[in-house]
Amino acid sequence: MNRTVFNEAQLEMLDMMSFINSPETLSELKQVISDYFAKEAQTEIDRLWETGELTEAKVESFRHLHERTPYK
Repeated sequence: MNRTVFNEAQLEMLDMMSFINSPETLSELKQVISDYFAKEAQTEIDRLWETGELTEAKVESFRHLHERTPYK
């Protein structure tokens, strides 16, 4: 059997789970976490835009991007 080793952040999250006492509270926590990662993603997109790594032409090229896994 493999043993899972949790990092500090994972242990903190598990500890916080003891305060979840209703589906509504769980839903609110999920929303807060989702909002956090959406904000982080937007910050990175803004950084890429400001540095020129992301441009209008590159965004437009995503419209025609087809990266599908080939199946046999």
